Amino acid sequence: MLAYRHAFHAGNHADVLKHLVLLRVLRHMNLKDKGWRYVDTHAGAGGYALHGEMARKHGEYEQGIARLWGRDDLPAPLADLVACVRAFNGGGDLAQYPGSPALAQMLQRPQDQLRLFELHPTDHKILASWLGAAPGVEVRTSDGFAALKSQLPPPTRRGVVLIDPPYELKVDYAHALSALREALSRHAEGTVIVWLPQLQLLEATQLPQRLKAAALAGARKGWLHARLTVARADARGFGLLGSSVFVANPPHTLHAELHETLPWLARELAQFDGASSLLERSAAG
Repeated sequence: MLAYRHAFHAGNHADVLKHLVLLRVLRHMNLKDKGWRYVDTHAGAGGYALHGEMARKHGEYEQGIARLWGRDDLPAPLADLVACVRAFNGGGDLAQYPGSPALAQMLQRPQDQLRLFELHPTDHKILASWLGAAPGVEVRTSDGFAALKSQLPPPTRRGVVLIDPPYELKVDYAHALSALREALSRHAEGTVIVWLPQLQLLEATQLPQRLKAAALAGARKGWLHARLTVARADARGFGLLGSSVFVANPPHTLHAELHETLPWLARELAQFDGASSLLERSAAG
């Protein structure tokens, strides 16, 4: 697990989907003055150099955020994401990509809290040096899955949890499901976002259905599932086909915001003719 570095994948199509949803959730949270707590179980380094050695190795951002950069025809939710990325670059060229902690901090108000967990020593050091002393922010080098017990429910009863493990180990699929259950058992009305890869792997195929069952049992406001399929597997059946974002207790505005945006995004980020999107929700969502 500690071998994983998100810098190799920063700004790819999966980041675009994940951060699109995260921004919509936090924008909705900011419609009320009451503060919220954001818990990131796998925070990473917080920001990534797209021209650095790791990002350039596969150039995944070129099939993700770079395809949206400089366009004036973006749907409003994507325009918001690109504006945040532009702000992270100081208004200049696309050289850096913000991770989830950076985007959350952009939307953080004085009454809001960020609780960021990262076990990789190098990424934790980078994140702590940048955000560790920021008001309302705590950066910890500890297991984000286990940390949910101490972070939920937040004092204001308004919380957002992002569960985003690397899934390099198959046990991460079970851990993500357990973390969702743990979060909802402690904060049944809180919004929980789970990112998951779309792979030709049994655990990856089964996880969405298991998350739905867990959310129906523990969430008060149902669930939403958004999937983006942009690539096909290689000759051996390997490779990231796309990704999903599962949201327990989604904002009531989220489905409508994604309804038009996801098909547009699938078309523009397509790497093959069969690219597609899926958006579904529970009756209560």
